[in-house]
Amino acid sequence: MRNHLCFWHLGTDHPPSIILIILGDVLGIPVGDLFQAALLPGIVLIVCYIIYILILTYMNPEMAPPIPQDDLTETRGEQIRSALKAILPPLTLVLVVLGSIFTGIATPTESSALGGVGAIILALLYRQFSWKMLFDSSVETVKVTAMVFAILMGATAFSMAFSYTGGDYIVEEILLDLPGEKWGFIALAMLAILILGFFIDFIEIAFIIVPILAPVAEALGINMVWFAILIAMNLQTSFLTPPFGFSLFYLKGVAPRSIRTTDIYKGVLPFILIQVLVLISIITFPELYGMD
Repeated sequence: MRNHLCFWHLGTDHPPSIILIILGDVLGIPVGDLFQAALLPGIVLIVCYIIYILILTYMNPEMAPPIPQDDLTETRGEQIRSALKAILPPLTLVLVVLGSIFTGIATPTESSALGGVGAIILALLYRQFSWKMLFDSSVETVKVTAMVFAILMGATAFSMAFSYTGGDYIVEEILLDLPGEKWGFIALAMLAILILGFFIDFIEIAFIIVPILAPVAEALGINMVWFAILIAMNLQTSFLTPPFGFSLFYLKGVAPRSIRTTDIYKGVLPFILIQVLVLISIITFPELYGMD
């Protein structure tokens, strides 16, 4: 995981992937198994998004107006070629990186190096490569890596103090005595992570909260791959939940000035609900996702 972060900004800067890698490191689960288990839930989430957008635009066509014909300077064939040129190279890079992990050809660290080299090649193909870009990406990578290591050191110190004072046994005893046993623990853990995602980053949750929950999950005989996917799906929601959802601020940075932050908060609520519903479906019907 530590080596993987060195290539984060060189082609593999994808929060869901980073979540899985960190969870695999924290829970001691092979990252390849997590990527394979997350594939179907990810597809289901995407399909739900598409269905919602189609229904929304069908009911209110003004929200997705067609491009005026006067603005179309290319023929349909030229548009298709332009779209393929823009989509296929990055898609190929994603498939190569994830495919190398799925097939066992490369470890996540090796695939991250492959992704970094592939990102540089794509920049050359698009004629956007510059040494300044490479230097800036390296500097940002060092900053992110330093940030993660600082959090990791703090989380390790917290875990040691927490364990030496017997706090882990107290928490484990309380969580094991919850009503409903396994399902009571799952409900409380998911609710706690969801609420924490409103206020703190997924890295802090993964390094501080997950190590406290993991022993309890193992004691209850919970499938750890399934448990990791539940946490990953829940942490994915943290990118959208106000007031500190990172995706909300990214969007605000590129949105027109007429779009207020409160407008984005309101618009993102249905997508948060979709993520929560998919999370509930994974909890309720794990066999449908191959994680029974």
